[in-house]
Amino acid sequence: MSQPPIDGENADNLEEIEMQFAVKAVQQAETYWSLLEKVPGSKLKLTKHDDQIFEQLLEDFPEFKEKSKAEVIDENEIKSPQGKTKWREFCEKFKDIEDYNFGTLLRLKASDEYGQDTTMFAVRIQFYAIEIARNKYGLNDWICKSEQSN
Repeated sequence: MSQPPIDGENADNLEEIEMQFAVKAVQQAETYWSLLEKVPGSKLKLTKHDDQIFEQLLEDFPEFKEKSKAEVIDENEIKSPQGKTKWREFCEKFKDIEDYNFGTLLRLKASDEYGQDTTMFAVRIQFYAIEIARNKYGLNDWICKSEQSN
């Protein structure tokens, strides 16, 4: 006897599943930070699609042509009804990238480390888009430099 498919829109949020997602998001953040400690962000490639993701970001969100827009992320702007719609449309263009819509942690400021008050929950393709921009603008290079001076 097979189980009926789970309706994701109406399924209960099971604490155990939420915890597993949170653990995976933290592990991904730790791995990324570890990488940035060893390699300057400006020399890092996150995916084989980096250039395509960056170009699409600039096309859909021209404000990211300004380095300062990648520097500080406004969570309220991203999560506003208009922001959600724009980002959803952007994200759907990358359905072919594995786990493109998987939840992950995104630092609100390029100048901050990961922390409870310095991050927001985002989907992976948002993380890629913003972190690729930060890396291209050299905004994450300080992490490697500060690690090397320790």
